[in-house]
Amino acid sequence: MRPATSRSDSFPRSSRKLVSDYLRESFYNRLALKTDPKYFRKFLAVIRRIPRGKVATYGDVAYAAGFPGMARQVAWALHAGVPGVPWQRVVGAGGKILLGGEHGFEQRMRLEQEGVAFTGLKVNMEAHHFSFFKRKAVKKARSKSGKTSPGR
Repeated sequence: MRPATSRSDSFPRSSRKLVSDYLRESFYNRLALKTDPKYFRKFLAVIRRIPRGKVATYGDVAYAAGFPGMARQVAWALHAGVPGVPWQRVVGAGGKILLGGEHGFEQRMRLEQEGVAFTGLKVNMEAHHFSFFKRKAVKKARSKSGKTSPGR
């Protein structure tokens, strides 16, 4: 009968050390990235580009700043309360205001003052979503006769 071994004993010590070092380094790199003021400055610069009457999602801001998938860090950057940043123009996915209580009410009031329309509890994203990247013009659909479609 073989002696009982723990799962960690089945890997060579050098492999365990490599994995351990990688995870530790990865953790500290992510921690530094989340708390780096330069990182926050990029988010705030992107937020300042959103014009009056338009909104963007936390994910949009992160993507435009060059950090896709870092929407939570955008929220942390806004949490710092830097003056002069139009924080009310950043909403959750689908146009939902994620702040609770009086802060959420204040965000809605500020957006309504800027002319942003709401559908229920969400911003009308079709009318007010701000795209940080220019979209290519869509070619007009042609009918079988070769003429442009009616309406224009």
